[in-house]
Amino acid sequence: MAVEIVEIGGKRITIVGTAHVSKKSITEVKEVIAKEKPDSVAIELCRGRYEQLISGDGWQDMKINEILKSGKSHMLLLHLILMNFQRRIGDELGVKPGEEMLEAAKSAEKIGSNVVFADRPVEITMQRMLSMMGTREKIRVLFHLLAGMFETQVDEELIEKMKEKDVITEAIETLSGIAPSAKKALIDERDSYMAARILEAKGDNIVAVVGAGHVEGIKNLLERGVLVKVSSGPKTQEKRISRLRIVMYAIPVLFLGMIGYGLYTGGAELTLRLLLWWFLINGTLSAIGTAAAFGHPITIITAFLAAPFTSLNPMIAAGWVAGYVEALVRVPRVRDLDGLGKLNNWKGFWKNRVTRILLVVVLANLGSSIGTFVALPYLLTLLS
Repeated sequence: MAVEIVEIGGKRITIVGTAHVSKKSITEVKEVIAKEKPDSVAIELCRGRYEQLISGDGWQDMKINEILKSGKSHMLLLHLILMNFQRRIGDELGVKPGEEMLEAAKSAEKIGSNVVFADRPVEITMQRMLSMMGTREKIRVLFHLLAGMFETQVDEELIEKMKEKDVITEAIETLSGIAPSAKKALIDERDSYMAARILEAKGDNIVAVVGAGHVEGIKNLLERGVLVKVSSGPKTQEKRISRLRIVMYAIPVLFLGMIGYGLYTGGAELTLRLLLWWFLINGTLSAIGTAAAFGHPITIITAFLAAPFTSLNPMIAAGWVAGYVEALVRVPRVRDLDGLGKLNNWKGFWKNRVTRILLVVVLANLGSSIGTFVALPYLLTLLS
């Protein structure tokens, strides 16, 4: 366990670094809090995540239709993948992920210390990460996670490594080589957010309990006085979002321009050829994505029919339509909801009806997006 002490602005801040699935960390956190008797204990959890750990995963309360409407299926899928990876390590060590944070809160309450939920809400972190990542990064991360993370052998060497380091940080460091944007949102920004929250904590004696991978970053930020709290959604990505919106609205304009030009120069025959190829390329690739998610045959047909139209409408996506249909023809059962926190390998994501819906959404959208950028250049060749 890493322990660093920072003196700043009349405050004594003890930063305790833990491995999120270590029994030793739980004991040491308890001992540090008992020794320091701090005015406040800051923990690496947001209030929502804390309440989730206290009450259990609570997946039964999840409303799949609302998730599909919100367009955040990819965020939930990524969250489930990372959460299950951490749980697998925890199972081997006999410790539930986040147990040392719960112990920190419990120890704080016993001595009358104030509990500070120092972490940024997980949905904002995921949203920022995904907004920063380019399409190629997202694709690489998705396939890396699904192809490798759950097949990682939980051997003695890995377990010993995890005892000394925050599990999720270890996973993120692996991902940062594939998608550098992931590290910025998941580590660097959260360091800044937590450092500000820790400094705001009541009292002069503060204990902060965070994952080992955050200790150095938080310490440096406190000592340097760089305390910009990143509390918003992806507002810093307005330029990227604006460009995305331009592209989304440019696609239907470009397509309609092609159709109009084709009608003018080649008449009905050329126009029908353009429409046919647009339909076949876009629909087929979206259907292939849906089939890769093991979607129901009706869902695959739906993706094929919907993609050519949704690609021209910035307000709706083929994956959303396909996901709704998949949810209707294969209604998630209680055991599917119960099993969301117990997915031990990538096959489980395809067998569980909830995660299969999420995969349908993500892969149908991916297929439709690829189809759009394959079809448009091909249509241009037909016009030349």
